[in-house]
Amino acid sequence: MKIGKALCPLNVLVAALLFTASNVSSSTDIPSGRKFAFSTKSKEAKEHVDRALRMIENFQFSPQVLAVAKKGVEADPQFAFAHYLVGATTSPSSEAKPHMEKALELAKNASDGERRFIEAVALVQAKKPETALGIVVDLAKQYPDERLVHMMLGQINANQGKLEEAKRAFEKAIRIDGGTPRVYGSLGNVYLLKGDYGKAREFFKTSLSKRLEGTAPNVPNYGLAFTYLYKGDVKSALEILEGFRDEYTRTGGRPDLPPVFVWNSIGRLLLENGRAAESIQAYENGYATVPGSSISEEEKKIWLGRFHHGRGRALAKMGKHEEAWKEVELIKKMIEEAGERGKQFEPASHYLAGYLKLESGDFPAAIDHLKQADQTDPFHKLLLARAYEKVGDQANAQKIYKEIVESTQNSMERALAYPEAKKKLKI
Repeated sequence: MKIGKALCPLNVLVAALLFTASNVSSSTDIPSGRKFAFSTKSKEAKEHVDRALRMIENFQFSPQVLAVAKKGVEADPQFAFAHYLVGATTSPSSEAKPHMEKALELAKNASDGERRFIEAVALVQAKKPETALGIVVDLAKQYPDERLVHMMLGQINANQGKLEEAKRAFEKAIRIDGGTPRVYGSLGNVYLLKGDYGKAREFFKTSLSKRLEGTAPNVPNYGLAFTYLYKGDVKSALEILEGFRDEYTRTGGRPDLPPVFVWNSIGRLLLENGRAAESIQAYENGYATVPGSSISEEEKKIWLGRFHHGRGRALAKMGKHEEAWKEVELIKKMIEEAGERGKQFEPASHYLAGYLKLESGDFPAAIDHLKQADQTDPFHKLLLARAYEKVGDQANAQKIYKEIVESTQNSMERALAYPEAKKKLKI
């Protein structure tokens, strides 16, 4: 599930596939050939990889998993899957790339299942999911008891919008081993996309019931909030996120991420539901957790930019258009000062400018900016559709509403955009 870019500092596709894994098999536990063996002969390396995969299945965080995965590489530098784990839990993606390349190189001499699994992930990274899916379907037939494969099969199908196939794959994984929480969160996400919010809620609650003590997993908590948000029950969604925020703070959360992201989500719900002044306070409370945290100075600047972004949108909702535009100018200055690294934030700057122009009634300018915003973001697209409607371009508006409804992204953005888009399509 995508909670937002703030929660996706890793290579998203690699991490998404990795985070469905569990149950390492060794050559000593596959007498029937129904699971695949891993290539290492090091018992220590196997143990570290097994532990890392269990941590992932129990919603433990990437920095913690990375430390264990690195021990697997140290124990056997030729172990392809250990390198894969390191690459999938390393951030940023530029630093992860050498580890993934090493995993692919070593996979040429790895066991059949290990090699093809890693190659499938590489194909997903290369935006060739259908080719990857073909490999994983074959792996599932050849190794029907390999839970790792069924989880990956479910994830790729879900990302492709093939929800029944995803459901069957995740259900197979539960039959193999249903003792950890992640698979239930994955099934909850499938039912979210199917529009069966009651069933999704059941799976998210099951996921939470199986979590390790002292953990505050975001997937089932956000998933639960989304089940209410899709139905227009903002009050219940806020209550869940507020509870998650308190639990995340109490348990210590991720060492590389203060609770600012939950505060920002709360601020976002308040903002889009008529409580703009309260949303500014939520954004302020969230950013207050950043300066004293252990995250990098660069990440602190990014969160400062997000604070000003939220504040600008809230001021626009309050009709304070001149004050709001000052936030646009400030963010543009931050992007310019960041040089080449700042260019990735230009679509977000256009999103803010488009948001403000839409609120002030300058619809042509809003369209111009929003067309340069993130076209993979359902909420950005919702604003663009609204702007098209305001200038009488119903054809483009309806086209975008249809794209939002057909999207397969589990995120706050979709949960906010989907109900309105569906209503506009009259379906």
